[in-house]
Amino acid sequence: MIKHITNLLIVFLATISVSVAQQNVLSQDVKKNLQLRIDNGINTGIVVGVVTSDGITYYGFGVKSLETNEPVDENSVFEIGSISKAFTGIILADQVLNGEVKLDDPLQQYLPDGITAPTRNEVSIQLVHLSNHTSSLPRLPTNMNPGDAANPYADYTEEMMYAFLDSHELTRDIGSQYEYSNYAAGLLGNVLAKNQDLSYEELMIKTIAKPLGMKNTRITLSSSMKEDLAMGHSGGVEVANWDLPALAGAGAIRSNTIDMIRFIQANMGAKKSKLYPAMQLSHKNSRDEGENPIVGLGWHTSVFGDNSIIWHNGGTGGYRTFAGFTKDGKKGVVVLSNSNASVDDIGVHLLNPESPLTVIKPSIGRKLRGIFEAEGIEAGVAAYWKLKKDQPDEFDFEEVELNTLGYYYLGKEQLEEAIAVFNLNAEAYPESSNVFDSRGEAYKKQGNKEKAIEDYKKSVKLNPGNQNAIDVLKEMGVDQKDVVEEIVIADAVLAGYVGKYELVPGFIVTITKDGSQMKAQATGQPQFPIFPKSENVFYFKVVEAQLTFNSSEEGVTESVTLHQGGQVITGKKMEE
Repeated sequence: MIKHITNLLIVFLATISVSVAQQNVLSQDVKKNLQLRIDNGINTGIVVGVVTSDGITYYGFGVKSLETNEPVDENSVFEIGSISKAFTGIILADQVLNGEVKLDDPLQQYLPDGITAPTRNEVSIQLVHLSNHTSSLPRLPTNMNPGDAANPYADYTEEMMYAFLDSHELTRDIGSQYEYSNYAAGLLGNVLAKNQDLSYEELMIKTIAKPLGMKNTRITLSSSMKEDLAMGHSGGVEVANWDLPALAGAGAIRSNTIDMIRFIQANMGAKKSKLYPAMQLSHKNSRDEGENPIVGLGWHTSVFGDNSIIWHNGGTGGYRTFAGFTKDGKKGVVVLSNSNASVDDIGVHLLNPESPLTVIKPSIGRKLRGIFEAEGIEAGVAAYWKLKKDQPDEFDFEEVELNTLGYYYLGKEQLEEAIAVFNLNAEAYPESSNVFDSRGEAYKKQGNKEKAIEDYKKSVKLNPGNQNAIDVLKEMGVDQKDVVEEIVIADAVLAGYVGKYELVPGFIVTITKDGSQMKAQATGQPQFPIFPKSENVFYFKVVEAQLTFNSSEEGVTESVTLHQGGQVITGKKMEE
């Protein structure tokens, strides 16, 4: 399965400085860390902007596209994702200060005729609840069924957004709990725009982008923004941009580092703006003192000893972003990346050096490629096992590293090398569904149908939710009943799994039963069906993850273990 493809030859470091006094803002250790992310294919491109009283500095690492190898820089355009929520919070604050709305205004006051916002215990959702994620509305609406998983919000309409609101029943008291909600923030952006008889984009430009001179901050890409667009990537594969027509206020904005630094400067008070009072209001804690997390209007605040930072991050299908500044206004940071690998640690570290950067190890795949090409396949395979034994902490030995190398060779039609790498990965990770899916693809490309079918079947056996393998087997003439084994579990056993399981403090997986269909819902996420792989192991079809229910010798379910992305987390069953 093509999940991680990258050009291992790319080693690109472009550092641009516009302020001599600022040349040492990024230490050599930080630069090395960021460069390793590019070299190892974790990120395709990263642009960092730093502003202090000494000036502004921009740093670019990597490229806009693996197809063109054009370097990223401060002019490169990225999707900023949920940083858009900070824009929406400022717009709300601006309308409050202009006397157009109040923070405690009921949402109902701004809804179209015929739409009723849910209430609970005679308490109404207020505008502030939508902005600080305490509205009790879910992260995503349950009537969101994307026709294109690569652009999941594109076909979610305003009518659907209001239909969900009109029919939704709140499950807890309004204001009682923080639950991050894209739906609530998108709804807020919509009602604020309608209050001005504008689209969200028009309102954002009028309120923020135009006054601050942010000419390349838009939702609809201008011709120049299209030319400067850094293409989004997931696992080294170029992916589609996201469109959020109804929920634009939650994450639809595109921008570049120059504009985002202007935005941060204005929030710091370093750039004079009539918006500063509204920005200050958006930074102010809107929750009760002592409640965590600390949230203003969109913005979040994190406290590190005597140092506090005000920040927001963002992510879409192929981008991850961070923007923040120290509460004292002395330093601001923007980090934009055209990959779906987090850059939060970079932004936080630059604002609070005591916060560590993620340790990036050299890729074993990149190391092996050099050996393969210099000494041959056998030497490379031998080197892998020797390095894994003798230097296990010196390289990144994750499954994805070999998978990436295998797809590099597959893309260059070097099938012998590709299959050798996938063989190595299958030996190293015999329980990985993705390993056998990848090797099956290589065998299929080689024309070895028998071995391809064998590997795809193995992949489905390990993960019955691997729809890609199921579809390929169907194309190859394999009957589905010979692929996915139907498992019937006694109703009493299923009933025993029902309940709540706390995997980490505050993160709970709730298991419910609808007839014979089991469903799982994690905190702040939609409910998804799960399917039996065995009597106590269930899998998701929407994501490569499995749940194992653990029982005592007496047959009483005591805990559940989540297996996802190489992580194994067990949570005890909570008492009713």
